[in-house]
Amino acid sequence: MSKLNEPGRRGGKVVDAGSTRRAALLIGTVTAVALTTSACGAGGQSGQDRTANGKPVNGRTFTQAIASDPGTLDPHMAVTSVALQVDRYLYDPLLHLDPDGKPVAGLAEKWTVTTDKATFTLRSGITCADGSPLTAKDVAANINFVGDPANKSPIAGLNITPGTKATADDATRTVTLTSGAPDAFLLRNAGSLPIVCAAGLKDRSLLAKGGAGTGMFSLTDAVPNDHYTLTRRKDYTWGPGAWKKDQPGLPERAIIRVIPNASTASNLLLSGELNAAEIYGPDKKRLSARKLFHIDYLSVMGEMFFNQAEGRVSADDGVRRALVQSLDLAKIGKVLTGGDGEPATGMVTAEPKSCTGDSVTGNLPAYDPAAAKSALDAAGWRTGPDGVRAKDGKRLALDVIYGSQFGPTAAPTAELVQKTWQDIGVDVALKSADSSSVSRAMFDTGDWDVSMNPVGSALPSQVVAFLSGPKPPQGTNFAHIENATYEAKVREAMTKTGEASCPDWLAAETALVKEVDAVPYMNSVNSYFGNGARFELSQDSITPTSIRMYS
Repeated sequence: MSKLNEPGRRGGKVVDAGSTRRAALLIGTVTAVALTTSACGAGGQSGQDRTANGKPVNGRTFTQAIASDPGTLDPHMAVTSVALQVDRYLYDPLLHLDPDGKPVAGLAEKWTVTTDKATFTLRSGITCADGSPLTAKDVAANINFVGDPANKSPIAGLNITPGTKATADDATRTVTLTSGAPDAFLLRNAGSLPIVCAAGLKDRSLLAKGGAGTGMFSLTDAVPNDHYTLTRRKDYTWGPGAWKKDQPGLPERAIIRVIPNASTASNLLLSGELNAAEIYGPDKKRLSARKLFHIDYLSVMGEMFFNQAEGRVSADDGVRRALVQSLDLAKIGKVLTGGDGEPATGMVTAEPKSCTGDSVTGNLPAYDPAAAKSALDAAGWRTGPDGVRAKDGKRLALDVIYGSQFGPTAAPTAELVQKTWQDIGVDVALKSADSSSVSRAMFDTGDWDVSMNPVGSALPSQVVAFLSGPKPPQGTNFAHIENATYEAKVREAMTKTGEASCPDWLAAETALVKEVDAVPYMNSVNSYFGNGARFELSQDSITPTSIRMYS
């Protein structure tokens, strides 16, 4: 068995900077950080790695499982991991990253950048899924759409700072971007924006259905909650860096099947009906024992947020502290990860890391359930005859939402949290939700008190709009956080470039953790398994240009 354990490096290949954005905010998802590639055993039998002794073969269909339906496929409006995975087949970014985090050509062949301005020169000959040419003006319109606050793109503040404007010169294929605010990671952020074509800019309903793409595949059939069929574009030549379209083993089609149950997906992998699936929990051990090809990655999995909107009991700083203090986060994390995890040291852990440091250790309330009860008593939350605390006639009741897509450990983890909080006098109602439902709750209905859905990030600048600023429906600050220290440190960081900004980013994140605005507590080792195909991961999902089919 060979194992590659150098952070961010996958066989010396380039990775998709579009995944930098895709890792940026994945509410209700797992976000990949460090990657290791592992190919174990021989092929030839059902349940074994059929690629080990095989040869790349053309003309095949690659079939991948996702855990829930992606909903809208508009890459400027989607935030769930399943939607972003499908979008990676359909929409390309301006830049990709090499294994060391250095930019390489995507849709753009050249670029220059400062903290507030970037210029991209497009490759020649790029066409859209409908055969029309992609122009510099189209790219500028993509940037302007996301940068215009009136459009309420949930990725504004990730790739593109609100207020950012772009101009274009079609004659030179040049796009010039002026950022709405200084950005220490402007090249990576703007370069990772998925680009759509003119038809989709004119009619965004096309994008919701996966049309008007710039990527390697086009969507040819869609049955929501069942499958999505994509066909490889023969005119696609602008893959990462020096990628070539005549490489052996490229799939002719890709079918993305919606399979919520991890055991079902595992069985289909073993039978060869699936070529790839992300697997959590006990099924990982079963597939590993059968020696399937797999890629392991470290993910942000154990993380909590509290709804601090006016009128919510979780807006009370003392309540939040007592709730966290009552939890044995190490035990909860062990249940969540099936014992295959490690304590979190920060919210931003994607490789290659932009900044290092530990914002978590010693900054969360220490586990002490007796102290938590005493704190609630002292704050006036008195236990009633039904065992539930109340203050000024208001019950201490919480609606806790958790993601069903996390597999079989999600429910018992939520139930352990529920039991712990019930023991200190809290009325807790649990709600299991798929990725789309989590997104609606966070950004639309606001019908939640505690979210057990992690927020992943590749760069610290990419989560600013989700942890500060305008709240839904005007903005994306889903937890209604108001943390003055965080905001001040972010402003300082944004005036600096690269590593020079890292101490400020660390201080900003630490402020969130200390105020219990964010509670990162456990990372998980998760796996993508393959059968009859090999592929690479960049951040949290499969890189379409890396897929190779085997006999």
